[in-house]
Amino acid sequence: MERQAEVMIPTKWGNFTMIAYADDVSDKMPHLAMVHENFTTGKPVYLRIHSECLTGDIWGSRRCDCGEQLDKSMEIAAREGGVVIYLRQEGRGIGIINKIKAYQLQDTGLNTIDANIHLGFEADERSYGIAVAILEDLDIHQIRLMTNNPDKIDALTEQGIEVLERVPLIIQPQEGNASYLRTKQDQMGHLLDLK
Repeated sequence: MERQAEVMIPTKWGNFTMIAYADDVSDKMPHLAMVHENFTTGKPVYLRIHSECLTGDIWGSRRCDCGEQLDKSMEIAAREGGVVIYLRQEGRGIGIINKIKAYQLQDTGLNTIDANIHLGFEADERSYGIAVAILEDLDIHQIRLMTNNPDKIDALTEQGIEVLERVPLIIQPQEGNASYLRTKQDQMGHLLDLK
């Protein structure tokens, strides 16, 4: 996997360089890095590794907290000269079609984990090796990781990235996602501090 293209993108949070990473230039679904214009190597970087969530990121779905986490991450990255890596692993790695099927199962009473398992998947099919490769390309070795997921911290640490700090991304639960967030906290170990 390597850089295929890059360009400056002015956003509502500030100027970021968008870098597309793929094995081949013809890849229509590359992974992306959004690198703030004030980013510099050689110091710890505020970093978010965000897995694609079309429903939350684009349409503002209230079934999850993904879009709000992405928005908050971009805000922090802009303020701190940080980076947001956008991995194309929709639905915790099961893809948009299976994610929609999982939502249908959740509407019948299954939680997000049980729905994925019912469809024949692990609770979480994501991996972070591609993110580590992107970090190596950007010469990033020490990070302040914007996450609530301890598994993400462990995965990066095991691959040689020094996580100096976890920066929480706590989103206020809403009627449509309270159960989802509770499952993430109680069954997946996410650090949400829900009462």
